[in-house]
Amino acid sequence: MSSCPDKVLSPVVTGIGVATAYGYGKAALLEAMQTPKPIFDVLRRPGRQVAERESPFRGAELPEPPILLSPRVARVTSLGGRVAVAVLDEAWAEAGLDRIAPERIGLVIGGSNLDSREQMLTRQTYAHRMPYLLPSYGYTSFDTDLCGLCSAHFQIRGFAYTLGGASASGALAVLHAAEAVRSGRVDACIAVGALQDLSCFELQALDALGVLSPGAACRPFDRGHDGFMFGESCGALVISRHDAGFPFYAHIAGGAHAANGNRGPDPSLAGEVRVIREALAQAGLSPDDIDYVNTHGTGTPRGDVTELTALREAGLHRASINATKSLIGHGLSAAGAVEIAAVLLQMQAGFLHPCLQLDDPIDPGLDWVRGGARTYAFRHALKLSFGFGGIDSAMVISAPSCGDAK
Repeated sequence: MSSCPDKVLSPVVTGIGVATAYGYGKAALLEAMQTPKPIFDVLRRPGRQVAERESPFRGAELPEPPILLSPRVARVTSLGGRVAVAVLDEAWAEAGLDRIAPERIGLVIGGSNLDSREQMLTRQTYAHRMPYLLPSYGYTSFDTDLCGLCSAHFQIRGFAYTLGGASASGALAVLHAAEAVRSGRVDACIAVGALQDLSCFELQALDALGVLSPGAACRPFDRGHDGFMFGESCGALVISRHDAGFPFYAHIAGGAHAANGNRGPDPSLAGEVRVIREALAQAGLSPDDIDYVNTHGTGTPRGDVTELTALREAGLHRASINATKSLIGHGLSAAGAVEIAAVLLQMQAGFLHPCLQLDDPIDPGLDWVRGGARTYAFRHALKLSFGFGGIDSAMVISAPSCGDAK
């Protein structure tokens, strides 16, 4: 196989917008990856706690988003909507999308059931005064309101839709956006991994399911792993044609997503190996060409073990490995998009961030990034994202080796 994908056909990433508990913007995430600091604490948004619990839910929450909407629009816009506009604004400006005809710009929102907490609070507020419920709730309660909000605020007239893939939603949005550009349907497509605004109901159920960490930190791939930490986040990536001549971060060289036939939360080794091999085949690369793997890495015992087994079976045991969720928590719908942004920023800056709390790896024979950031120039990265409902995805991201780059 070739060590370099067909750059003429590969869509490229020309803009990034991101928000995590460290703050808004790429600079905040870049600094956090180079010099991580503790961010997990008791969740404080209204509707996030259960009074009867002995120990409160912990995680990481975003600062308030910058004010970009008019007061009239902001009044009927959810937290997730205001955050999406903020990250899309950063990505839009960097990619210079004002240069492209609005009819040639598409939008894919990754995520479903996004506003659970705000909808719960609305139902509580209006339970005994239903006649006063705002009429706008009739459309803002649907996930597609994000499409309307973003296409109204920005000049997006090509197409807009949402897709749900649980924790793989953000990555699936990027894969769909790349395909829309590759096929010629649009010249640029924005993929948004939307904020998943959990309520205490979802947190309680995830805890009962045994996938939510009861501790104070997320420990992916450590023998002490006990579940994931929820971390609010949102990411937007602009995917464009390579021949458009814009500066770019990297090529989306290959990708795959597939159903593994599992309704519940249990991972599938066969499904994970399948999408890894299909993504590599589409990129025209061998396992030895992959320098770095950004894992799904949630910190759940079964998920971690299955993922590492899949990497070994697919021949990726020589690659350097880290887990971005150990720094920022698990953003669920947003995770894939935000972690792809993390890959791109590391690639551009020439380093790999450490996998935090990795004191006793369950597979010590792999090349873990531990202790601190590591200077590293990598050509090809593999990003993995998996979701409840038997959804597996893998993506190959290749550094630009010629032409202009960011």
